Formats: sequence, structure tokens, C-alpha cells
Amino acid sequence: MEAKELIKKVRKIEIKSRGLSRDIFAGQYHSAFKGRGMTFSEVREYQAGDDIRSIDWNVTARFNHPYVKVFEEERELTVMLIIDVSGSGEFGTRGMLKKNIMTEIAAVLSFSAIQNNDKIGVIFFTDRVEKFIPPKKGRKHILHIIRELIDFSPENRGTELSEPLRFMTNALKKRSTVFMISDFMQPDDINGDRQNGSSSFSHTLKIAARKHDLVAIRIYDEREKNLPAMGMLRVRDAESGQLRWIDTLSDRMRSQYSEWWENHDRNLTDLFMKNGVDAVSINTAEDYVKPLIKLFKRR
Repeated sequence: MEAKELIKKVRKIEIKSRGLSRDIFAGQYHSAFKGRGMTFSEVREYQAGDDIRSIDWNVTARFNHPYVKVFEEERELTVMLIIDVSGSGEFGTRGMLKKNIMTEIAAVLSFSAIQNNDKIGVIFFTDRVEKFIPPKKGRKHILHIIRELIDFSPENRGTELSEPLRFMTNALKKRSTVFMISDFMQPDDINGDRQNGSSSFSHTLKIAARKHDLVAIRIYDEREKNLPAMGMLRVRDAESGQLRWIDTLSDRMRSQYSEWWENHDRNLTDLFMKNGVDAVSINTAEDYVKPLIKLFKRR
């Protein structure tokens, strides 16, 4: 992409994202994610109404009078965006590609984080970790992230959902808020193992969710749910490049595809719920503002 065109796109997304994060998301973001971490502040004498679970029994025994531990909110968070840049993001039937929706949402979250004085970093992934931008603060850092969101070209086109989670778990020692933005589609079953249990998405998700506050933002297109009856279609897998013909007039074909989607959708939902991962699904044809606000309020 030419430098002039890139600057223009960066500026356009900055104006839209900063406006949304300031006017709509800032308060929602703060209430949804602040206060997740608590640090010890001091010990004081017990007062009526204090939670007995906060009693410091060692100090109480020493002075023969009840004392409680006082904790305060961690004012600074580390936010990590895990962004899917695989080939399937280049799909979209309503004028907006999945990857463009992911870019805008990532930009809005970035500005929301920076307005709350949080550090933010990014992991781009396909079937491998393509790029890691360590968490930092500041507008210059945010603009660097947005430039990468717009102009980054991955080396691979496949998808392996467990890779970025494994990398992130090892790279971030401090508990962080992590937004994984993806269509969550990979060639094999998301609950299935590759060669052993440790290589499955379900296994790495479980480990990551125990260590971090993990949020899944799933982007999908309506045509991924239901095949239109349009006769014989030649389709290409965006990740493998494989071509094949399908008969979309076949009731059996459309029924099998719908069944696959429903199973995939159910498996993902169950997996997120089982591991305490907050999740939201966003259609490329809809405004992403309302689903995100709903997600934040639910927290």
C-alpha cells in the first residue's frame, strides 16, 4: 500500500475509533474491566459492616482486636489483542470483509484502553504467531498498532487457534485482559486433538483463561451460516486455495452445511462457557457497537 493511502486510512480509522471509544465505550470499558485486579493497601481496625473474610487473623491475634486487610483497585491494566489475520478474514458478502470489522473493533478497543491509561499490545496470528507488538502506552504506540492492522501482510494463510494463546500465556507474566478477535474457524474440530491433548484449542484456551481475563469476539458472515440456493458454484478455500464445485440447489447439501454450522456454533459456545470466557458474535452486516456494549454491560 502506498504511504499516502496508508496515512489516509490510518487517519480515517483513528477519527472513527477515537470518537466511538470516547463517546460510547470509555465508560462501558472502564466499568467492565477495571477492578479485576486488587492490590493490598493497608490493615485497619475492623468496622461494622466489614466482610469477615477480609480479617487479617495474624494481626488480630497479635493485638487481640479484629483488623481487616484493605485492598484497592489496580488502576492500570495490560490489554492484549489477539487478532486473526488468516485467509478466511478476506470473506464478506454485505460490503464489509471480516478482516475490516476486526480492524475497526481492535482500533476502538485500543483507544478505549489508552483513554483509561492502560498498556496495550497485539498478537497477529494465522497457523503461527505472525507478529508480536509488546504492550505499551501512548498515542504514538496506538497509531503504530493501527498502521499494522491496516497494512500487515501475513506469511501464512491457515488457522491454528491454539498457537497465539500458547504464545501469549508464555509471554505475559502479569494477569491481563485479552481480547481474541477471530472467526474461530479452523480445518479440524475446535475440540479435537491434533497429536495429543496439549495441542488442542480447548486445552490451550483452558490454560489461558485461568491465567488471564479472556474475551472472545467472534466475527462471521451471514453466508457462512446458510448456503444460498444458486445452482452449481465453484468455491475456493481462502486458506488452502483448494477449489471445488458444490450444488447449492441440493437440499441435502444445504442441510448438511447448516448442520455443520450449528454444531460448530454450539461447540464454541459450550467451550467458552465451560472456561468462563465472555464471548460475543458479530455479523459483518450489523453495527458492532451494540453487541460490544451489550458484552460490556453483561460483565
